[in-house]
Amino acid sequence: MIGNWLDIGPVTQIEPGTARTLPVLGCEEIAVFHTMRGEFFALRNQCPHKQGPLSQGIVHGDVVTCPLHNWNISLRSGKALGDDEGCVPTIPLKVDAGRLYLLRSAVVTRAEAA
Repeated sequence: MIGNWLDIGPVTQIEPGTARTLPVLGCEEIAVFHTMRGEFFALRNQCPHKQGPLSQGIVHGDVVTCPLHNWNISLRSGKALGDDEGCVPTIPLKVDAGRLYLLRSAVVTRAEAA
């Protein structure tokens, strides 16, 4: 089962309410978010509006606010909320035994497509 998932490190590396980035060779950077509720989400690190770095945004609930123009993006779906339109690709993520894993095929497919 672990062969289908990429181990990206311990959950403790990301403080609640923040995000960290994960560079992917030949692909867009991935942002991994840790909510104050203890949930983790992974998205491409680009707002659909002006490609702002979502990892530098404010995390509130299961939403991140882009630091450039205050667009709110759902961490669950990647969709822009409110009157804004657009979507950020999400990356399947799981937590197991205190470690974070990204679905290998989602990361590798994106890297090969770039």
